[in-house]
Amino acid sequence: MTTFTAFAGGARIAHGSACEVALALSALAPDAPPPLVLDDATGKAADLDLRGGPEAIRRRYPAPEAPEPKPGRGRPKLGVVPREVTLLPRHWEWLARQPGGASAALRRLVESARREGGSAEDLRVRRERAYSAMAALAGDAPGFEEASRALFAGDRPRLEAQIAIWPGDIQAYVLARLDDSAALD
Repeated sequence: MTTFTAFAGGARIAHGSACEVALALSALAPDAPPPLVLDDATGKAADLDLRGGPEAIRRRYPAPEAPEPKPGRGRPKLGVVPREVTLLPRHWEWLARQPGGASAALRRLVESARREGGSAEDLRVRRERAYSAMAALAGDAPGFEEASRALFAGDRPRLEAQIAIWPGDIQAYVLARLDDSAALD
């Protein structure tokens, strides 16, 4: 489920599903400054449509439903999804000689690649998500440029020192995006 977090004046004012955040924002005073809503998965600004009353918002942002499992081949209880793979004949021959067959060999190869190269890619995604949140929430704050340099240099202590003067909710949110933490409380 995609979650969102809303900020006003450096303070976190709402967190949850699109419906939960939109309902919380619609209850704000009409003359209140517009809050900034961020998509927690990307750290980027998001627009939620607050028009109409609570019922209109609930219709617009319904609660996510569990998908119906499709009966089919494979092992659906394990989450196995059958898809087509196109390989050259020599690849199929090599896979056929592997213990457990082609599917098991492909799963082992994918897991191995994820372990070896996935951590660098995951770190890059987390840094970009944290930067997007930083830019949206504190792009004009003191220390932003130096904090950005520290973020991309992988210097966590220097990053924390640079953002220490920012509001606590913003600090926590940026670091949670970097740590890939879903829990903000």
